[in-house]
Amino acid sequence: MNPIRKVVTLLQDMQHKVTSEGEKEKELYEKFMCFCKTGTGDLAASIADAEAKMPELTSEITASEEKLEQSKADLTQAQADRAAAEEAMKEATGIREKEAAAFAAVKAEADTNTVAIAKAIGALEKGMAGSFLQTETAQVIRNLANDGKIDMAESDRQDLVAFLSQGSQYAPQSGQVTGILKEMGDTM
Repeated sequence: MNPIRKVVTLLQDMQHKVTSEGEKEKELYEKFMCFCKTGTGDLAASIADAEAKMPELTSEITASEEKLEQSKADLTQAQADRAAAEEAMKEATGIREKEAAAFAAVKAEADTNTVAIAKAIGALEKGMAGSFLQTETAQVIRNLANDGKIDMAESDRQDLVAFLSQGSQYAPQSGQVTGILKEMGDTM
């Protein structure tokens, strides 16, 4: 190949390259111009839409903030109510425990009295009137009758106290006394 031909070929290659680069540049320029023309319109429309939505979004933000504040207030109130309920439960539990202790004491005394009356009735029915009057059971029943803790007629109370106080010198009316004791046991 001759040197002139090389130069011509080189120039032709360069021409093709410059032409193809020019076409690419032209295509990019046209895309850019298209983007500028349509992008400006799109951007303007987007800005207009955003400005139109701004009052709506502002009111939604305000409503959300108000709702948040209300939720915080509700939470605070719920926590206060819960604390008050827990305190009331503690107080009620304390009252129930005191009432249960008082009931247990009353029940224990009533059980003791009921057992004493049952023993007294059993002793009287077996005919052990003389020995019964010396027992602790007779003393408990005498104290119950004297204290007036048992609901009974005054004449019955006097008969019972006389029986329990006189010991063996008393002419027993054990049938009547047994009836009185059974009645006392039933009312306890």
